[in-house]
Amino acid sequence: MAGLAAAFGSGAMTNSIGEFEGADLFFVIGSNTTAQHPLIGARIINAVEGGATLIVADPREIPLVSYASLFLRQNIGTDVAVMNGMMNVIINEVLYDETFVATRTEGFEQLKETVAKYTPQVVEKISGIRAADLEEAARRYAGADKAMLVYAMGITQHATGTDNVKTCANLAMLTGHLGRAGTGVNPLRGQNNVQGACDMGGLPNVYSGYQRVNDDAVKDKFSKAWGVQGLDDQVGLTITDMMTAARTGDLKALYVMGENPILSDPDGSQVELALSNLEFLVVQDIFLSETAALADVVLPAACYAEKEGTYTNTERRVQISHCAVKPPGEAKVDWEIICRVATAAGYSMNYDSSWEILKEINTVTPSYGGITKERLEKGDGLQWPCPNSDHPGTAFLHKDRFTKGLGTFLPCEFKPVAEPPDEEYDFMLTTGRIYCQFHTGTMTRRTNMLEREAPRPTFEINPEDAKRLGIRDAEMAEIQSRRGAIRLRAEVTSRVPKKVVFTTFHFHEAPVNILTNPVHDPVSKIPEFKGCAVKIRRIA
Repeated sequence: MAGLAAAFGSGAMTNSIGEFEGADLFFVIGSNTTAQHPLIGARIINAVEGGATLIVADPREIPLVSYASLFLRQNIGTDVAVMNGMMNVIINEVLYDETFVATRTEGFEQLKETVAKYTPQVVEKISGIRAADLEEAARRYAGADKAMLVYAMGITQHATGTDNVKTCANLAMLTGHLGRAGTGVNPLRGQNNVQGACDMGGLPNVYSGYQRVNDDAVKDKFSKAWGVQGLDDQVGLTITDMMTAARTGDLKALYVMGENPILSDPDGSQVELALSNLEFLVVQDIFLSETAALADVVLPAACYAEKEGTYTNTERRVQISHCAVKPPGEAKVDWEIICRVATAAGYSMNYDSSWEILKEINTVTPSYGGITKERLEKGDGLQWPCPNSDHPGTAFLHKDRFTKGLGTFLPCEFKPVAEPPDEEYDFMLTTGRIYCQFHTGTMTRRTNMLEREAPRPTFEINPEDAKRLGIRDAEMAEIQSRRGAIRLRAEVTSRVPKKVVFTTFHFHEAPVNILTNPVHDPVSKIPEFKGCAVKIRRIA
């Protein structure tokens, strides 16, 4: 969000899922789409089978590679260099959209100066991608009529995550692949309502609709809407900052909703230490997760099927959800719990239903102004911005102008991963998800069919590395970083290159985030889950 907002003025997926099957070319970078977003992955496959071109850039040979006409296997953490190299070719060969650059953007000369040094030969040394393949990728992406750039957490979960996103934006603007159907910069969000949570102010620096907390006019607006005075105009803490503050004693209490930081946050041993150091921990969830087990108070919440309301998906589409069954026992829907806590704390917060809350959203959130229950009941949802009841919603952003006016080129220099391999820790560990389990497994590991398909943690290791270490397929091994060690079974496969190992963070039996590096992006504070140095040994 930080990178796209700086470049375009809006930090969201620019285009729609329905447009995927009409695109001419896909550049998928840092997204194992068929595993993480299988329905979107299926649309990409359908488009390719219908004649579209697919370029995949990923350190692993993900399933989409079998459909790709070009596979760029870059070294971990070299995304900025790869895309700068593509832009070097596009500018030198005058393949860029000169009209779009001249009329819709600013900062082109600075971009041109920055990428000049990233020749394909230089980038080959940094990234491991052959210069000829990089040149071919640049020509194909620039030459397509409608090209969609697709990325996910392989781009964002780095200490340079914001730079990675800015570089994606630079590449799309340079080629004019924005503001039209079948184009755009399309980040795929990691969970089903991440976009909605952000839209509703689930960030430390904004109210709903990305209205900044330190803007006096915004502060006055929400003060009047809520009938309160003295709203704090200070930017709050991100998750990573919260954990640091909890360890030092500066943060005394924490309220966790629907999240399991014991397994999902980096350097897991320090996370557990941070939570244990709190004076008071509240967890609101549908199951007793590893984090909830540490809580002083657990508030039982209703699951998705036990409540009504809306979700906003990765394409900015707001969709209605109805209650299928009643919540069990004393479980309540999230907004009811929040209202009771707020009232007990001294602010009387009362709503009759989710739909009364939506009406308030309509009045204080301009991009949601026309997204009403009545309209949602009639169709397949509405995409914001939808400012009034006559507006049809917005399938793709930045049609005639960017949200901020002119799009801004924000050139970035390549920076290597914070913790590269060395003689002792000679492997690079990267993490991700698999098809049959999700996030920290709080729900999927309680689903018999999914647990049957992926019942235990494994790690992928290249056959040559496995042979050198004496590790056979399905044998136990230990992975150790400077922060901790875990034991899990090996999966010997050429999906990963030499000196790289991959595993997931779904399994409490082998909590991989004990190993990962807590260093984070200075802007977004996203940790570097995608690369840290480890060593591996066979367990006899």
